[in-house]
Amino acid sequence: MGEAPAVLTVRGLSVRFLMPGGREVAAVNDVSFDLAPGECLALVGESGCGKSVLASALLGLLPANARTRGTAHLRRPAPTPDAADDGVELLAASEETLTRRVRGRLAGLVPQSPAAHLTPVRSVRSQLEETVRELTGTPRAALRAAAEAAAARAAFPADHLDRYPHQLSGGLAQRATTALALVADAPLLIADEPTTGLDRDLVDRTVGELRRHADAGHALLVITHDLAAAERIADRVAVMYAGRLVEVAPAQDFFGTAGPRHPYAHGLLEALPERSFTPIPGLPPELDALPAGCAFADRCHLATDRCATSPTLSDGVACHHAPERADA
Repeated sequence: MGEAPAVLTVRGLSVRFLMPGGREVAAVNDVSFDLAPGECLALVGESGCGKSVLASALLGLLPANARTRGTAHLRRPAPTPDAADDGVELLAASEETLTRRVRGRLAGLVPQSPAAHLTPVRSVRSQLEETVRELTGTPRAALRAAAEAAAARAAFPADHLDRYPHQLSGGLAQRATTALALVADAPLLIADEPTTGLDRDLVDRTVGELRRHADAGHALLVITHDLAAAERIADRVAVMYAGRLVEVAPAQDFFGTAGPRHPYAHGLLEALPERSFTPIPGLPPELDALPAGCAFADRCHLATDRCATSPTLSDGVACHHAPERADA
């Protein structure tokens, strides 16, 4: 038997923001990847590199001045080979399709800014009960228990369920949106900084719950600055810089003795306190003024004249000077 079809297939995804005066901001550039059932891909990189824009593009949540190119195909894993699901082309889907078929049902989202995704005039319990009813068809008599079970799954305390969003800390709001995102056990879950505002014990619990979600056969895309959490949860790591993927590697290689191959990815790891605690020198380029060649060249100790030409992602890395994998 062959491998199961990917839950998410992204090809050539680019996002441009049209700004006043005709200026364009190239937030995402020619990104391609697959995400299989039961797999977690951790998307990492500095703030402003395009990670959250990519997630918003997949769910049709970009502002009106955004323009997208490429394809992003989402399908539900088929229970049997003869029950194939044609899926949805996300970038071409109408708002009605995204609302009625995709968001919450085929794709769940743990948002980066949870307070903005909670209805301010309704309690957490009310929002959970409505989400459970809409996405699972749970009878009204069973909604209270189902909402409490959903809250417990995300470590949201039962004695806070009748509170309103403005009464929650940032960490509690994060757990509330995580509970909402997990309700339907969607084939794809996108978690954008899911551990922000959580203490270490809750980080461990959240990471564990998300990993169980993937182990149950769902695809999981985690966008995170927390490389320690990424090491615990990810099967593969994708490193983004200035809107492009510069490395995609198995997590055991990336965090193990083999290590990253791209100098930027190497710098991210070495900046951790448990490593050399050495920051990457310089700043990323502005996305409306990207260089013609390698966007990392000005910060890279390996840069040569070859870097005036932009490298393509080949064999998992986009760098003219990347070492070969020993097992390649």
